[in-house]
Amino acid sequence: MTDPTPKAAPPQNLILDLGPLALFLLTYWLANVWVATGIFMLATLGALIWSKLKHGSISVLLMFSGVMVLLFGGLTIWLHDETFIKMKPTLYYAMVAGILFFGTLTKKPTLERVMAHAYPELNAQGWHKLTRNFAWFFVVMAVLNEVVWRNSSTGFWLGYKLWGALPLTFIFGAANIPMILRHSTPTETKDGA
Repeated sequence: MTDPTPKAAPPQNLILDLGPLALFLLTYWLANVWVATGIFMLATLGALIWSKLKHGSISVLLMFSGVMVLLFGGLTIWLHDETFIKMKPTLYYAMVAGILFFGTLTKKPTLERVMAHAYPELNAQGWHKLTRNFAWFFVVMAVLNEVVWRNSSTGFWLGYKLWGALPLTFIFGAANIPMILRHSTPTETKDGA
């Protein structure tokens, strides 16, 4: 019998990933960027602790994102300069793109290590294409973040994060579904399972 835990994990991971961002946005609109950054940092730390207590581990992406939020959020508050929290997504996207490109060059799709539970039937060619696609997507997202934060107000940038970056990520993920289906092989059911 298969363990149902991996199927239950993605919604929880989505809450852990997006919850701190939602609190950041809400707090910014109710207070200011400094209070919002502090709340973002606390919520991210809470997500890291919750993940460790609930699942016994912290996903690589959550840990990576959490360290960046704490580092750049800390710099934002300490230096009283909101530039750092605005640059954080650019650097995050660029670093993830670099890691994914490295995986495609070495023929070891790094995305598979993080998302294998989501697509267990995806073959090697499918993982290579998905990793490549997401690497380019993150390059585009890094450029978009730079363009938006450098040419608009903090409020507009936050609106872009909510109404631009998040929907683009979901749309891009959905656009890859046909390719994923083409490169998936159904898993065979074992006798007695």
